[in-house]
Amino acid sequence: MHGPGTSQRTGNSAELFLMGCVPFEEALALQARLVYEATDRDDGQVWVLLCEHPPLVSVGRRGSYAHVYLDPEELRARQLELRYVQHGGPALVHGPGQLAVYAIVPLWWYGMSVGEHLRRLEGALAQAIRSLGVPVQTRPGHFGLWARTGQVAHLAVAVRDWTTYFGAYIHVSPNPALQKRVLSDPEYRTPASSLLANRRQGIKMTRVRQTVVEHLAAAWPCRRHHIYTHPPILPGGNRRESA
Repeated sequence: MHGPGTSQRTGNSAELFLMGCVPFEEALALQARLVYEATDRDDGQVWVLLCEHPPLVSVGRRGSYAHVYLDPEELRARQLELRYVQHGGPALVHGPGQLAVYAIVPLWWYGMSVGEHLRRLEGALAQAIRSLGVPVQTRPGHFGLWARTGQVAHLAVAVRDWTTYFGAYIHVSPNPALQKRVLSDPEYRTPASSLLANRRQGIKMTRVRQTVVEHLAAAWPCRRHHIYTHPPILPGGNRRESA
């Protein structure tokens, strides 16, 4: 197993993939493949997957079934799967209008701690959201971003062989009624909110995604970045932009 290094290094590239709506299980399987590949490389390659998911509820290590205010019958009626996951986040509602940001980063190669990775990810997302006209703040001792009406971004990271996966969820314009049925901030007990709720005008997912990509590209010390419109590893598709 790799361990954390002792010095900062510059990686080859950060590859960012715009993937549309992806089933949760497919996103998990793809991350597992990328983590495996990252441990078999020695160039500091970073992958970032940006997507939305069909509706479901996940429960991370900071969450509990007690935080889900939906009984089994209601889950079935709404056709909502309940999925327990290994990231460090709380219970969360997923669905259209929420941007998932999954970052596969070989911490062992960069000599980076989990805390530094979280700070880089949180900082990039905070800059992106502020540039979209939504003032956000952090809270001492907790990773995430809060706006006037509640929490608008959750950080939920997992680590395997000193390589990260999962990452963050940005609530752009999700179903507010469904958000209220899950306690996603058990420490402060503030409601989950959205960028839309904090703006006086609408906001498109395409704009949020573009802005997040621009800020994430510089989050890790890579020589260059590339943006694709197809999933990683799989053949086909065209590179959309490079820098």
